[in-house]
This record gives sequence, structure tokens and C-alpha cells, in this order.
Amino acid sequence: MAKYRNFSLSEFVESTTAKWRLIDNTPDFDAVEHLDELVGTILQPLRNAWGKPLTVTSGYRCPALNKAVGGVENSAHTTGYAADITTTGDLDEFIEFAELWMTSHGVKWDQSINESNKKGAHWWHIAIRGSGGKQRCQSFKLLKK
Repeated sequence: MAKYRNFSLSEFVESTTAKWRLIDNTPDFDAVEHLDELVGTILQPLRNAWGKPLTVTSGYRCPALNKAVGGVENSAHTTGYAADITTTGDLDEFIEFAELWMTSHGVKWDQSINESNKKGAHWWHIAIRGSGGKQRCQSFKLLKK
């Protein structure tokens, strides 16, 4: 993964669940290249435009880790094409900003999902490519209460 001002490979592979369950979450070369594309095309330029920190809460997940956290089988996380992000301030405002920024800059993506869980966690899932390299530019909400 190329060097970026605000992101490092370690934050995309860090996982408390992997540590607890002794899962090796080391990405292969292809996954690192995919993370590099995600950061270089979307996350670092978006961080520059937003002007506030973006925090990776989930990045690359090996298949065993993806299963352990309840991820869908064909998750873009397992290929390094997705990350879950939070930021300071209003996350809904950030997601609106991110989608407008990507559209206005001609950036293609597969899925932009405003997500939350029943425990109150709230994050932005961004996948630059889906299965088969798809870039459908889908945007939707999966808010669980």
C-alpha cells in the first residue's frame, strides 16, 4: 500500500475479534493493492476535502474474520475493496458530503451505505468495487434500531 498522509495499512487490518479468536487477518498482495485503490481514489482525497479525521472501524477481513463478525459471504471487505468509516461530528452530514463529492468528482464506487446496529454504533460503509469488479454507485441506508 502506498504511503498516504492520513491512512496506514495497519488500521485496515486491525481487529479485536481477530485477536480474541486468534485469526490471522493478514491480507494477500491483491487485497493490499485493492486497499491502496480504495484509499488513493476515495478515502485520502475525501479526507482532504472534508478536512476532519476519518477513522477506519473495519477494513480488510479475511474470510474467517468476516464470518466471525457476521459479514455477508461475498463482502467487499474480504477482497480489500471496502471499509467502514466514522468521523467527528454528524455522520449523516459527512455521508451526504462524501456522496456529493464522489459524484461531482466523477469517482465511481460500488456501495455507499449509511449503517447502524442495535447497539447504537453508526458508520459509513464504502466499497469501491463489489464482486466481479462492479461499480454500481449504489447509495442506501441500513439503520437498525
